Amino acid sequence: MSEIQEAPAQTQSLSAKDEAAKTNALIAYCLMVVGLFTGIFWIIGAIWAMVKKEEAKGTLFEDHYSNIIKTFWWGLALSILGFILAFVVVGYFLLLAVWIWSIYKIIKGLAKITSNKAYNL
Repeated sequence: MSEIQEAPAQTQSLSAKDEAAKTNALIAYCLMVVGLFTGIFWIIGAIWAMVKKEEAKGTLFEDHYSNIIKTFWWGLALSILGFILAFVVVGYFLLLAVWIWSIYKIIKGLAKITSNKAYNL
């Protein structure tokens, strides 16, 4: 009879500052997920990340805040361009592309942060 050995679970102990940064980034990500469908929460999530970014300096999760803020600003700028171009139909494709790109960035961020990893690792 062969025994299957399980690898010990690798749990990374986070400092209190890292835990707070992770929690605040998760709140911002969740607000942005809801904002994909409502709009206003997209803005609230970005503002939350902008306000809490300074508290996350020097933590493992600092680059998640940059991801959230960049995703917001690029998404906003490209959405405005998409609305303008909607009069010539190509804007609808741009709006769809921005929406899909935003979903990708948010899901990637959520996957990394729930694994206690930096965004750009």
